[in-house]
Amino acid sequence: MKPQAAPSRAPAPAEALTGVRTLAELNAIISAADPNVPGGTRAVLGEGPLHPALAFVGEQPGDQEDLQGRPFVGPAGELLTRAMADAGIRREASYVTNSVKHFKFEQRGKRRLHQKPTAGEVSHYRWWLKRELEIVAPKLVVALGATAVLALAGKALPVTKLRGAFRFDGVLGYITVHPSYLLRIPDAAAKRAAYDAFVADLKAARVLANRGPAHRAERSGGRDAPPRRSAQPTGARGGGRGTP
Repeated sequence: MKPQAAPSRAPAPAEALTGVRTLAELNAIISAADPNVPGGTRAVLGEGPLHPALAFVGEQPGDQEDLQGRPFVGPAGELLTRAMADAGIRREASYVTNSVKHFKFEQRGKRRLHQKPTAGEVSHYRWWLKRELEIVAPKLVVALGATAVLALAGKALPVTKLRGAFRFDGVLGYITVHPSYLLRIPDAAAKRAAYDAFVADLKAARVLANRGPAHRAERSGGRDAPPRRSAQPTGARGGGRGTP
């Protein structure tokens, strides 16, 4: 008897994306896919130029992002845009995207309440994010909050402890809080201090991205030595609505 052929298997997500060469191709795949989270009505794709100095990765689209089909256009996005400007970063020259491409929410009456994606849901979207950043090819990737760190590193890491320059699988990165974290701080003075620290993070990321190749290749698999600030907000919750 002739030996039976091994059963064919569906390609793993990473293998299925190896033939994807352009952002348009990848975005078509993402847009055609069913949401892997409860709620989301559409995929919200990344936005910005190829080969930027900086790419910013958040958690997931929010209510306004889902309605408008653009990343970071809600309250947290407005705060991020203002902080970028204060840090000397032009949003239109940067790439912005999210770890999870659909808005996970719970409907309560007329309100759609944000729900944090699980580690499994983040993992499902991770292959898309990885290929997206390979195609966009920024000099440095800014991880905004815990979910972004999970998506980029492939494991949960403490944002407050590791805040600063970091390498994600050899890619130069920078860990900071998600802007939505700043929106939830009730005390005005504490909110201002947290905002100033956030802007300082973005300035440090900008400087690091604009250094020469020798500086950018200093270390792999861990933290570079970033400029540090004494004021570092602590708190909970993360990536798209935000844990630090």
